[in-house]
This record gives sequence, structure tokens and C-alpha cells, in this order.
Amino acid sequence: MARPDPTAGMITIRHVAGTTRTAYNDIYAAEGIRHAERFSAFVLGLLDARAGMSLLDVACGEGQLVAAAREHGLESHGVDLSDVALRVGARRAQRALGLAVANGESLPYEDGRFDFVTNMGSLEHYEDPLAGAAEMARVMAADGTLCIHVPNTFGLRWAVMHAWRHGEVHDDGQPIQRYGTRGQWTALLEAAGLSVERVLGYEDLSHWRGGVRGLVDGVAHPTRLLVPLARWLPTDMASMLLIVCRHAGAPRDGRA
Repeated sequence: MARPDPTAGMITIRHVAGTTRTAYNDIYAAEGIRHAERFSAFVLGLLDARAGMSLLDVACGEGQLVAAAREHGLESHGVDLSDVALRVGARRAQRALGLAVANGESLPYEDGRFDFVTNMGSLEHYEDPLAGAAEMARVMAADGTLCIHVPNTFGLRWAVMHAWRHGEVHDDGQPIQRYGTRGQWTALLEAAGLSVERVLGYEDLSHWRGGVRGLVDGVAHPTRLLVPLARWLPTDMASMLLIVCRHAGAPRDGRA
């Protein structure tokens, strides 16, 4: 009997058949996709990642998190479908970052290789997110930690208010885009053999300048005023969900 598809109830927008390397090479050859620089430090702090530990960032883009992890003394590696993204990242960093071209649904590492595995804003774009989650679980150490960053179907600032204003689901133009609820993402990760330990709501820090500039910017873009308030909003109203997982059945050690 065919396995249930854990993405079946998610909102899915598809522009091409498959998350093709060509499409992402075109994106990174143009404007690219980058997180705010503060985001990497936030993730590493959330994971309590310490020098001497190992981290793999899957679908790493330009390798921002990989570079930040190396600066914190971690043995860090990154893989991405786009060779253009990796070249851009290496050029920005001006040093080798341990980056490799690979599909996140088939990772070129042995079982249990990494203390930490991360996937920041990418699992929703996979052709088969369950296969991608299972691969990340496979390469994560028995007592390791996985952190993913995915969009929330009912995120107030990004998804809901966009629909209220435009009558459409927000489309970021990537080959495949999915929106899932906290429950749907949890079910997918559990189907991959993981146990969800913690879920946090997150808003994009790059959309908040801070201080007076932030307030002035908020007049033109009112929804951005929600960014500094994100810590007080219910998790299920957040634009993005940061989900921290361990292997199902793994003992908790208080590390994250």
C-alpha cells in the first residue's frame, strides 16, 4: 500500500516540474536568496552550538550559516542544489567553506555524521519533503539536533494579511512553494522518524530596521510593525516556524 503523503493538506504552488537546478541557478545569478545576517547567530544560539561540534546546513544557499558556524568554531559543511549559489557564497566569504553541490533528498554523507543539521527556509521547496527530512535524520547523530525553518499557512503578517489584501496566496516565485500548519509540519517530521522538541514563531529580521527608521518604514509597510512584536504573538500566528527536532526516542539532554 502506498504511504500517505504528509504534504497532501498543505497549500502548494508549483511553477515547474521539480525543484530544478536550472531554476535556482537563475535565481542566484540574479538577486539571490539571503537571510538577515543576524539570523545565523540566532539559530546557532538556539541550538547552543559550541566549538568542536559538527553542523551540516542542507540547502545552504550562499552558505551564510555555514560561514557563521565556522566563525563559532564548529566543523561546518553545506550542500545546495545550485552550484551558482555555492560559487556566490564562496566569493562573498573569500575563503573555502566546505560547500558541495547535492540534492537534499540524497545527501552524500554517512549515517550519524553531524551533531547538528539545519534547513533554513528550504524544505517547503523540495519535490519530496518527506524524503528530505528522512535524509537529514539519517545523517544526524543519535543524540543530534535538527532545526528547520518553514512557512506557516496561517502566519498573520505574511500569509493571512497578504490574502486579505490581495485575495491570493503569497507566491515567492520559486519552483515549488508550500505552506503548512504547525501540525502538518510536525506530522511530516514524525513520519521521517523525528520527534519535535520545540516550535518557535519567527519573523524575518531583515524586515525591521529598528528605532525611528523602523517606525517610519512601518507607515509604508504596516505589517512590518509586527516583526518586533513577534515574541509576544502566538506561535501559530507567526509567518515562519522554527522547529527543533531529535530522533524519535532519543533522550533529552537539555542542549536545545
